[in-house]
Order: sequence, then structure tokens, then C-alpha cells
Amino acid sequence: MQLHISPSLRHVTVLPGKGLKEFIKVKVASRRLSYRMLFYSLLFFTFLLRFVFVLTAVDGIDGENKCSTIGCLGKKLGPRILGRRPESTVPEVIYQTLDEPLGNDELKGRVDIPQTLEEFMINMKEGRYDVKTFAVKLREMVTLMEQRTRLAKIQEYLYRHVASSSIPKQLHCLDLRLAHEHTNNAAARLQLPSAELVPALVDNSYFHFVLASDNVLAASVVATSLVRNCLRPKKVVIHIITDRKTYYPMQAWFSLHPLLPAVIEVKALHHFDWFTKGKVPVLEAMEKDQKVRSQFRGGSSAIVANTSEKPNVIASKLQALSPKYNSVMNHIRIHLPELYPSLNKVVFLDDDIVVQADLTPLWDIDMNGKVNGAVETCHGEDKFVMSKRLKSYLNFSHPLISKNFSPDECAWAYGMNIFDLEAWRKTNISNTYHYWVEQNIKSDLSLWQLGTLPPGLIAFHGHVHIIDPFWHMLGLGYQENTNVADVENAGVIHFNGRAKPWLDIAFPQLKSLWTKYVDFSDKFIKSCHIRA
Repeated sequence: MQLHISPSLRHVTVLPGKGLKEFIKVKVASRRLSYRMLFYSLLFFTFLLRFVFVLTAVDGIDGENKCSTIGCLGKKLGPRILGRRPESTVPEVIYQTLDEPLGNDELKGRVDIPQTLEEFMINMKEGRYDVKTFAVKLREMVTLMEQRTRLAKIQEYLYRHVASSSIPKQLHCLDLRLAHEHTNNAAARLQLPSAELVPALVDNSYFHFVLASDNVLAASVVATSLVRNCLRPKKVVIHIITDRKTYYPMQAWFSLHPLLPAVIEVKALHHFDWFTKGKVPVLEAMEKDQKVRSQFRGGSSAIVANTSEKPNVIASKLQALSPKYNSVMNHIRIHLPELYPSLNKVVFLDDDIVVQADLTPLWDIDMNGKVNGAVETCHGEDKFVMSKRLKSYLNFSHPLISKNFSPDECAWAYGMNIFDLEAWRKTNISNTYHYWVEQNIKSDLSLWQLGTLPPGLIAFHGHVHIIDPFWHMLGLGYQENTNVADVENAGVIHFNGRAKPWLDIAFPQLKSLWTKYVDFSDKFIKSCHIRA
């Protein structure tokens, strides 16, 4: 058979094969039927058949049963064409069984629950159980695994809490040996700085850095890395603030390990006149805060024993018990204008940072009248670390917080901050800080639960100048997957988190960035068995 279509598309002729003269000629008026439309219709149906062929071929590749009837094909293609999902083939009894609650006590002492997926499949094949029994066994196995996983996570968080909160015996040994050296060696009791360098302590032509720490080795790494990477070390003054018990070991260390030509000052809190006169708000707040925490938390045992809370919630509560969150070394930065009344600008450093670049260009940054130069923590490639906003630290379900702040406002970081003390003295930042700390204590820690950053975010609100992220890279104490290349190119790296570099729980691939500033051949380091 032959099909002939005229060039004008007005005639369609069908001829039988084998040269027969008989034909059927179809002629229709153009007004009734457009043969152009007929031509396009043929093209459309040709495309549709090819589309159906592709779908059925894909079904065959996926291993589905082949369709031999039009009804079967329509049943398979109908939901796809209409945009609907096909009905589930999972029996309803499975959903019903899995939805049934299962008490924790129901699994105690049970030895018939499969321990692995392989054991579960062997039991199912050998027992030839029905669908409901299959669902029951599956629910029991998964529930048991969930309970064990939860317990393992909580134990891990508890061990990390204990490891991060305690003082390693090597560091305790170092303090004791240095205190002994301070008593028996006059060279370990030198005035810091020497008399001829005292004027530099109030000279604003120098670059002034402030470090508050009760950890001698950590303070040594910060100071060493700062001076070693500085292009103008002769103009650097490092003010080290410590507590009463660490003062003698700290003085002994820096007396015996001077970082010339930089100027080092070591002072304990009780050496500051301002700190010994009258009531100090931060100390009063700390005493109240500690009482509230002990009553509110109930200790680590009570936290771990809570079976109704998720492991990450338990982890945050354990972290709130860390002594560092109630340490005066953390709170003291809010009193910098009073501690250093003669200075105009300082850079405040935490003791868990390492300096990898010259920091003196920070003094060239125009703060635009702001008080605090800091790095934002809501932008960056590392979404785990750089995704912090106010809602990450403050409780916006509390009306006192929700009516004063925006939850999506970007947060910033402590650890390496430029403070314009001249601009600070013109504000009410310190009083605002103490007001909100007091409000949090009155509300049983319901405004925020841990740290000095939340009240800092509030007190410095509107007074922060954002600086380049190069100057401060965070997360090395809790982000194991930190990009090492990015770390090496940062100006300051911060081991914020539990995995401090001087602890055994530090991440091995990051610890060397800290240990390279420790002289392991030093007699005090060697005698206390402090190793890389």
C-alpha cells in the first residue's frame, strides 16, 4: 500500500500495492478539514508512541514486570502522566505495627532480638514469618539499636566533658615546677617588664595586646606565635592577666623565657587598683551565676540520667557546666577600659588561639566610631562553623529577648577582637553587660545557658565593626573536618570548642599548628613529660 499526499496538502491518496490501478481518493473541502492539521497530528502521535516506548523501556531496565496489555500499560503510565504517585505496595499492617509504642523495659533482658541486619535476615528466611511478625521483629531491633546509639553518644559527651574540664597532669606539673622555681631562683622573679620599659605600658605609639589566661603553656604559645610572626616586634606590648594562683608560675615562665624585643607584662587581678576597690560587678555576677547553675543543672550525673532528652541537648547542658564559662578570665574583657585607663586601642586575644600573621595592620583599620572590631560568624564556606546568628545563642522564646533583638541577625566572635577603648568609654556597654547578666540569673538562665558571648552580643549590639575573616578563623576545637589549607592561610586560628590543642582529645591533624610554638627541649617541658 502507498500513501501519496499532494504538495498543497489538500489531497490524500491511498494506493494498493503490486501496481493495482484501483485507489481510494479522499477529497475533503478545506473548510471542513485541514490536511495540514492532519499532518501535524500524525507527527504528534508518532512522538507520543516514542515517549511511551521510552517509559516502558525504563520500566524494563528497572526490573519491573513487563506489560502485555493496554490496561496494564495505562495503569503504570497513568499516575506518571497525571502527576500522581502510584499507590504504595507496602502492606498497611507494617505501618500500624511500627507506629505502636514500645516501652524501654520491654527490651530488657531479651536475647532473641537480632543484633545485626545479617542476623535479622537469616531469622526471617528460616522462620518464614508473616508480615506482622516481620514488622514486630524489625521494630524491636531498630529500637534496641537506637537505645544503644543514644547511650554511646551520651557517654562520649560525658567523657569529652570530663576531659575538657579537667587540668592535664602535665600542665599541673608545669605550674608546680615553675612555682618552685619562682621560690628558689631569683631569675624567675624578675620584674616584668624591666624598669626602663615600664613607660611603654602606657605609650599609645606601641601595639598593645591583652591576654587573659590561667594556663601558662597556652599563654606561652599565644605570645610566642604573636612575636614570631610580627614584623615590628620592638613595638609590641603584651599585657598578660592571670589569677592569684597562676601568677607566680606565669611570672617565672616569662622571666626565664623573655620574648625580646617585645615587652611583656604579667599581672594578677589583685594587682589592679580598680579591681580591689569596692564591689566588682563581674565577680558578684559570677558568684550568683555559679549558685544558679549548680541548682538548675543538678550536676553532670543528673544531666546524663535524663532519658527524655536528645543527646545534643544533653551535650549542651554538659558544656554549660564547664568551669571556663564561669571563669573570671572570660568575663574580664568587659572591664578593659577600667583596667587600662591610659590606652586608646588594644587587641584582646583568647588563650586558645595561634597567631600566624603580623597583627599590627589591625591598628590601621578605620573602626568608623565603633567599639569592637570582630569577624562575623554567619557567612563562609564552612556551614557548620560559620552559620551562627543571634538565635544560635539567645532564647527567642523569652519575651525579653524577642522584643529587643532579631533572631536572624548575624553573630560575631570573641577570640581576636580590636577594642577602641576611647570610643568604649563614651558608651554604656559595661553597664548593659552587667544588667543582662543579672536578668539571666533572675530568670534561672532562661535567656541563654552558657558562655560570655551571649551577653557580649547584647552589650556590644550596634557597636561592632566587621573585619575581614582572614583575621580570625574559628572552629578548630570542634570541627574535625576543617580544611587544613584554609587554616594555614588564616591570620589567627582559634581552637574554640572542647578539643583544645593541649588536650589528648585534640584533633591530630590540627594539633601540630599549635605544638610548633612549644619548645619540647625546654627543661620544664621535658621534666613534666609534655610531648608533641
